[in-house]
Amino acid sequence: MDLQALADKLEIQEQLARYARGVDTNDFDLWKSVFTPEAVIDYTSTSSSLPVGKRDEMAAWLAKGMGPMPWKIHYVTNVEIDLDGDRAKVIAQFYNPMQVPGLAEPSFCGGYYFHDFVRTPDGWKSEKLTEELVWFVNKPGGVD
Repeated sequence: MDLQALADKLEIQEQLARYARGVDTNDFDLWKSVFTPEAVIDYTSTSSSLPVGKRDEMAAWLAKGMGPMPWKIHYVTNVEIDLDGDRAKVIAQFYNPMQVPGLAEPSFCGGYYFHDFVRTPDGWKSEKLTEELVWFVNKPGGVD
C-alpha cells in the first residue's frame, strides 16, 4: 500500500469516527460534515417507518429522534475500505448501546454501515450511507 492510499484510508476512518461522535454528542453539524450536501442516507433497515433522505433532512430527523436520548454511544469497528481512485466503498460494523426515553433498561443494536465515499476539494465525504441493522435488543416502540 502506498502512502497516499494509507492517508486516504486514515482520513476515511476519521470521518467514520466523526459520524459516531456527531450523533452521540448531538453535534449534527459535525455529523453533516461527514457527507456531501446531496448525500442520501438510508436507515430503513431499522424500521420501515424510518426515512431515506438527503443529509440536511436526515440531520433534522436524527436531532429529533436521537437528540432526547440521555446517553448513546456508537462503536464503529472492523472497517474495510476499498479505494478506487477518488472513490471508495466502505463497510464498517457498528455497536450502539443507548438509553431510550421511556424504557427502563438500555437498548442495544448492531449491524453494518455501507458507505460510498468520494474525494472532494474538502476531503473524503460520504455520498451514500445505507445502514443494515442485524440485531436489536430492547427495541423502543415504533421499531419493527
